Amino acid sequence: MSPFNDLPRRPHEKGDAWVIGPGGERYWGTYGAAGLLVWHRTLGVLLQHRVAWSHYGGTWGLPGGARKENESAVDAAFREANEEAGVPGDLLRVMSSSVSDRGVWTYTTVVVEALEVFTPVIGDAESEALAWVAIADVDALPLHPGFAASWPALRAQLA
Repeated sequence: MSPFNDLPRRPHEKGDAWVIGPGGERYWGTYGAAGLLVWHRTLGVLLQHRVAWSHYGGTWGLPGGARKENESAVDAAFREANEEAGVPGDLLRVMSSSVSDRGVWTYTTVVVEALEVFTPVIGDAESEALAWVAIADVDALPLHPGFAASWPALRAQLA
């Protein structure tokens, strides 16, 4: 059991619900979801180890989550990364974004460069750990399936 499990869970908002795909697959976020891939030139990428009770718990992925109604994907990615990992938006430069469209739901990955070193801080009960991981070491981790599928293309952007 993580020492962080006593952290509060954020209250659910209107967009915090499952979307069910035609084959029964589940996606979190009525209005879609977004995540932030934070890259630092010397530290690597910031990853979140998801707590066991979460969807795909025990895997590593990006800080992120459900978009709010009328919230842009970039704003959602920045907000979620700040809430979950204490990522300071004012120290980031947006490099790109990409959308995975599942027909009934979308996930947007926003790729940013951290312009200064910062220490990520677990901000809620959804994270087991946060870590800067060298790009070459990411593939050795048990990755969230969605992140694993998008990682090769994302990694190429960071080369």
